[in-house]
Amino acid sequence: MSTERAEEQMPDWSAYRGVLIVVEQRDGEAKPVSWQLLGEGKKLAAKLDVPVKALVIGHGVGHLAREAGYYGADDVYWCDHPELANYRTRPYSRVVLQLIEDAKPEIVLFGATATGRDLAGAIATHLPTGLTADTTELDVEPPPSRLLLASRPAFSEKMMATILCKQYRPQMATARAGVFQALPRDVSREAAIEEIAFRMEPGDIAAEVLDFVRETGRINLEEAEIIVAGGRGLGGPEPFAMLRELADTLGGVVGASRAAVDAGWIKHEHQVGQTGQTVRPKLYFAIGISGAVQHTVGMSNSEVVIAINKDAEAPIFQFAHYGIVGDLFKIVPAITEEMKRRKQSVPAITDHTSPNTGRGSGS
Repeated sequence: MSTERAEEQMPDWSAYRGVLIVVEQRDGEAKPVSWQLLGEGKKLAAKLDVPVKALVIGHGVGHLAREAGYYGADDVYWCDHPELANYRTRPYSRVVLQLIEDAKPEIVLFGATATGRDLAGAIATHLPTGLTADTTELDVEPPPSRLLLASRPAFSEKMMATILCKQYRPQMATARAGVFQALPRDVSREAAIEEIAFRMEPGDIAAEVLDFVRETGRINLEEAEIIVAGGRGLGGPEPFAMLRELADTLGGVVGASRAAVDAGWIKHEHQVGQTGQTVRPKLYFAIGISGAVQHTVGMSNSEVVIAINKDAEAPIFQFAHYGIVGDLFKIVPAITEEMKRRKQSVPAITDHTSPNTGRGSGS
């Protein structure tokens, strides 16, 4: 088939414009990945010369509609109803599908969370359209193609695959948390907020939420500000207790490389990297981690990286802001003890304010 013939058969998608971010929330608190995607969506929208839009779904979530504007959305759609208090696939997908039909965005992005994956998959089967899962890079071709370039690791993490959706709209993708940078929250930003109606009857919803049981004891690497991660250099599972002590002292959590997880030293939920979680903490300790690409793509956006390794040529030092070459079994306990000492030496703050006068007691 000639190129001219193929172009003639391409559908006319000129009615579809704009980048839509589906904001994920639980109990009225937005997942950080939603604001991260708004930041990235703003860049994509600028290249396409279109607005970036946000959709907030839930009950009692009007404040998140305003927050979406503070984090960069130009237009915010807000659907609030008691039946939307807890996530269920059918009612949430109906809201998104109705908005796609009415607003016609050319790109729709979701967080690659358990909820985001479920919701995006359901919507893709209903439209139908393409869906690229767990993307770590997003870009667009400029007009006239306006194609979303959604990239993700492929072939056992050995290369990146860029996936296009040429025949259908909207183009959809889920994106990993911690990959993209949220814009600074700016309360001077004013978005156009439009409330949309919930059009389902309770009898149309097959599932009913009887109770929501939160899982306790599970770490959350994606939202952690301090991560103490260990790798093959630890030599076994026992040294992770040493890392936990440092993490507890600093108020952080424990991470791990794929090698440590594959060896059975620690659970997969701790894994950082392409086949684990992508993180963006303020402080990241890489202890006994060589610095393979599979791991560094998951932590390279950390604000400060401290690497501890006995091999001065380890690739991890190329990503570290501070590096210590030496025996981690001596260095880590020394850091932990110093942090404990400093915490103990901070004087307690005593309030000498009189409840009656609001001034110091003068004692």
